[in-house]
Amino acid sequence: MKKTIIALSALALSTPVLANALSHASDETVTQAHQNADHAKEKLHHAQHGGEELQLKTKHSVEGKRDSTGSKISEGSQKAWDKTKEGTEKTWDKTKQGSEKAWDKTKEGAHNLKSRISE
Repeated sequence: MKKTIIALSALALSTPVLANALSHASDETVTQAHQNADHAKEKLHHAQHGGEELQLKTKHSVEGKRDSTGSKISEGSQKAWDKTKEGTEKTWDKTKQGSEKAWDKTKEGAHNLKSRISE
């Protein structure tokens, strides 16, 4: 019984340290994950926009307006809109990633300060 209590006490004391060590991913791992996600989003957008562009061109062909000025303007506007959406999303992602980094550094600084005070 005493051995069980001692083992459980040791486990309870070591759990926060273990959890803290396991919960913090290295900055490089997080950066790589963000880059992979950004690359995947870029590929997805490229495929989506290609499909939308083809759909619009097909619609204009069916209507007999394939080479008209109006269809070219419409297709150009669609491309410009797609680029605007992509740029906005990329900017938002970078802002979000920067905020996450800043928050992580703030938490780390608070943890370090707390450790210094308790010493």
